[in-house]
Amino acid sequence: MVRIYIGLAICYAPWSRTLWDRNPLFLAFPTLSILAANGAVRGIVSGLGLLNLWIAFQDAIRKQEE
Repeated sequence: MVRIYIGLAICYAPWSRTLWDRNPLFLAFPTLSILAANGAVRGIVSGLGLLNLWIAFQDAIRKQEE
């Protein structure tokens, strides 16, 4: 269940203004902020979240079969 929540959070975070655009780490390092604002970077992070969700659902299906 925790993995599902983490996957959802990782999918949502790059598209949230409060979690991504106003992140103190990105505000402290302007170069990192420019990189993080790139749509491809946001897509990669969201893709990792989707991968995490997929793994969580696969684990849940395997546990159900046992």
